Amino acid sequence: MRILVTGGAGFIGSHLVEALDRRGDEVVALDAFDPYYDPARKRRNAEAVARACPRVRLVEGDVRDADAVERALDGVDRVVHLAARPGVRASLEDPARTLDLNVRGTQVLLEAMRRRGVWGLVFASSSSVYGGDSRPPFAEDAPASRPLSPYAASKRMGELLCASWSESFGLGCVALRFFTVYGPRGRPDMSIDRFVRAALAGTTVPLFGDGSVRRDFTYVDDIVAGVVRAVDLAAPGAGYDVVNIGGGAVYSMRDLIAAIERATGRPLALDRRPPAAGDMPLTEADLTRARARLGFAPQVPLEEGLRRTVAWVRADV
Repeated sequence: MRILVTGGAGFIGSHLVEALDRRGDEVVALDAFDPYYDPARKRRNAEAVARACPRVRLVEGDVRDADAVERALDGVDRVVHLAARPGVRASLEDPARTLDLNVRGTQVLLEAMRRRGVWGLVFASSSSVYGGDSRPPFAEDAPASRPLSPYAASKRMGELLCASWSESFGLGCVALRFFTVYGPRGRPDMSIDRFVRAALAGTTVPLFGDGSVRRDFTYVDDIVAGVVRAVDLAAPGAGYDVVNIGGGAVYSMRDLIAAIERATGRPLALDRRPPAAGDMPLTEADLTRARARLGFAPQVPLEEGLRRTVAWVRADV
């Protein structure tokens, strides 16, 4: 298959592009190198992908640019839509930018796919959509009608757009709700990357709240495995489905900090701050549907994932 990966030079996208190339797919990566964080990090990702996978074609462009999307869709059979403006806190600071990229960008992509006759899509959603009206473990049939941040709302709106394209035009779509992804090439605004780098450098890092917030941390290789399996299900006319992809265990931030200190062999200096607005107190994935639909089971426990992440960060600093 020829597969377009939007956000293909980002954290998850660069790993996914490599995995699809290894299994023999022809891959096109679309990325705008947005300055949400240092674009040089994504440039390094793209360079690493180019060395490992010389067949991959990189198209530089914004998912909101219909012409760029049309070029990237040439000859494509499936799309994996990862491009987004991430981050709960960033969405609280600039909701309009988050909604523009995440909602309008998804609409532009869907419309370009309709014009091109591309009818298979994997949409990257987020555990944040479960919001304030879901009970753990979070199952996909929860109402998800009370998002706690503009970011969460933007991802829920993206899901609904995909569902409407499925109902109206026959799009085959699997929306995957990712639970707190970490690993090599991780985004610098995410807790594990920040904590590991602070521990290794001996610097202080902010901790919002008392450390009781709990997360279902998912190693990037497990996320990629789930996406690759979903690509094969997202066939034209296959309908719309939503599936959680999580790590299979829940850890408090206190647990995470202790595990990072063990993995780095260094103490972590914390600047304790009030709880952050928009943060969910707990995320926990019900993986029943992931097992049934995708044959998915997480393979990398937190301690092993942290070991690999620390090794990568040591080589990257």
